Amino acid sequence: MPFHFQRLPIPDLVLIEATAFHDDRGYFLETYKRSDFVAHGIAENFVQDNASHSARGVLRGLHFQRHPHAQGKLVLVLSGRIFDVGVDLRRGSPTFGQWASVELSAENHRLLYVPAGFAHGFYVLSDVADVTYKVTAEYAAEADAGIVWNDPDLGIQWPDAFPCLSPKDAALPPLARAHLDPEG
Repeated sequence: MPFHFQRLPIPDLVLIEATAFHDDRGYFLETYKRSDFVAHGIAENFVQDNASHSARGVLRGLHFQRHPHAQGKLVLVLSGRIFDVGVDLRRGSPTFGQWASVELSAENHRLLYVPAGFAHGFYVLSDVADVTYKVTAEYAAEADAGIVWNDPDLGIQWPDAFPCLSPKDAALPPLARAHLDPEG
């Protein structure tokens, strides 16, 4: 099997390690195989692929989309390294308001599955990083939302206290004032 699935301390966040097949030309790896993912409880219908290119010190997030456009994400780094974070926003969840992080890189061939109902963000650790992710719902501007990266109630331990942020991300509210889905 080309994938190893590991549930994180927030069990619905899943770290996936892809197996790379190396030879003199480089490597080949499968980044998604529906049957393997379904066998491990990730039966998503991915409908859109996104990509970003960012420099060292850039922080993107914490983003999510509200119902009915909530997105599950499958995140992969094509070049560079990132500190990747998922925050549980599901009201009534025993892990509501908790976060987990992993390092994803082009070298470690890891992916992170972030289900709908979570905010997602990442910080670039390398000179540059190219990140791609599959999502389960198309982007909908009216459902676009987020939480400020340094919300003290979340206490995320980012690698840098002074990241490079977009004006939009810098102005996001803390979790206590964020507009979450009523059903979480």
